[in-house]
Amino acid sequence: MNVLEKTGLLYQPHTSAGRVPSDSGYRIYVDQLITPSEVLAKEVETALQQRLHWEDWSLEALLQGAAQILATLSGCITLITMPQTTTVLVRHIQLLQVESGRIMLIVVTDGYETHSKVMDLFNQPSASEPEPEVIDRELQIVSNFLNSHLRGRSLLELANLNWSELDREFQHYSEFLKNSLTELTKRAVSPSATQIMVRGVGEVLRQPEFSQVQQVQTIMHMLEEEQEQLWRLICEEPEIEDAGKPRVTVRIGTENPLEPIRTCSLISSTYRRGSIPVGSVGVLGPTRLDYESAIAVVAAAADYLSEAFS
Repeated sequence: MNVLEKTGLLYQPHTSAGRVPSDSGYRIYVDQLITPSEVLAKEVETALQQRLHWEDWSLEALLQGAAQILATLSGCITLITMPQTTTVLVRHIQLLQVESGRIMLIVVTDGYETHSKVMDLFNQPSASEPEPEVIDRELQIVSNFLNSHLRGRSLLELANLNWSELDREFQHYSEFLKNSLTELTKRAVSPSATQIMVRGVGEVLRQPEFSQVQQVQTIMHMLEEEQEQLWRLICEEPEIEDAGKPRVTVRIGTENPLEPIRTCSLISSTYRRGSIPVGSVGVLGPTRLDYESAIAVVAAAADYLSEAFS
């Protein structure tokens, strides 16, 4: 125990208290020592299937119902965003050489908005670089190739393309294109915040971590009046697992950038329509929450909502 405290994995909240895990301690626990509960994941899936009626309910009622089920099963505040209703589509792509080795990528969307990004085509100078005239001709060919493959697709899809499909003749462009389009997607896609369904507040606020009135007030204010900040946090795109599914994101204590929830843990993932993320599901609770169960609940709910929306 002494070693754990010295390495920062345990700490003493105040002089009369025992030792409790620090945020770093919980991080090691989550990353290395737990396996999400498959039993609870199956329970979540079964409950959602049995108690939600997609044919008869409105979309808002469905998501409210899902949020209530998750709050009951997890014992945490549950947050589910309404799905995005608009998707930015690619209308035209053009690659232009602006100077030696410097290429501008231009993307025109279906709303006739133009986004551009200038990058180096070659990572480092080489004596074997093609002549500028040759690069211009090849860029036009690549532009035509990209338009034929990407026109009408959403910007969000560009970040998850199978780049191995590019013709071998253009392989020396693929890394440049991948980096450019991924970076452009991050800059150009600015989804508008939608309503967040919030359930389970009463149960969580009875926990000892929330005994201070001021802390409760700041959390409630954020949930009611500052949802846009919270929306941007839980809607950040998680990494993709090897199986192609979005990974669950776990933010513990001070890892949360929003001050009102820096004593909490936020677990979230996206739900999708096909390959396009349209909304998020998450749970918010004290840092000592049951991570195995909470992660399983979020993952199962995201998978269920993705299947339903697809």
